[in-house]
Amino acid sequence: MTRRVVALAVLIGAGIAVSIGGWAGAAVGVVVAVVLVRRLPRWLSGRVTVEQRQAAAALPLAADLMAATLRSGAPPDQAARTVGEALGGPTGVRLVRVANALRLGAPAGQAWEHVVDVPGGERLARTATRSADSGAALAAALDRLADELRAARAAAADAAARRAAVLVMLPLGLCFLPAFLLTGVVPVVISLLSGVLG
Repeated sequence: MTRRVVALAVLIGAGIAVSIGGWAGAAVGVVVAVVLVRRLPRWLSGRVTVEQRQAAAALPLAADLMAATLRSGAPPDQAARTVGEALGGPTGVRLVRVANALRLGAPAGQAWEHVVDVPGGERLARTATRSADSGAALAAALDRLADELRAARAAAADAAARRAAVLVMLPLGLCFLPAFLLTGVVPVVISLLSGVLG
């Protein structure tokens, strides 16, 4: 647990305590600070960085290019190096590290650990390791994996678009409902009350 997490939790707890005030505010502030100290590291560690997102976006193309390179007769380490140097960026750097590890004689499971931190990279590592262990055709497995990663990416984009559509409607509803009440319901209630009382 880092000092930054503790400092952030204490600051948020103190802010809540001051805004509520009194003993109740102090109690709520302490509870919030304790919860944040325990939960904040997990929340922050589950966050996907921009670099990881970029690497995940290039992963299906990398799998396709590696499959083509393997079909041309290149061994896995040379295929990873060639594709990594051609792609560049975060995915390319990871593939060059895989190639270096394979060239130095590291086991496939250990060498492919360099791509595991990327969303979808664990599937690439598992596919490559299984192929190295069982002798299965890695090129065909990488083709299937690229198709699956593209389908998963399309499904995630579709879900995000649907979620955005729902979230866009929320402000509209929050603005429309009070306006409807003020222009439609309140005048009727006032006229009914003035008729009954007057």
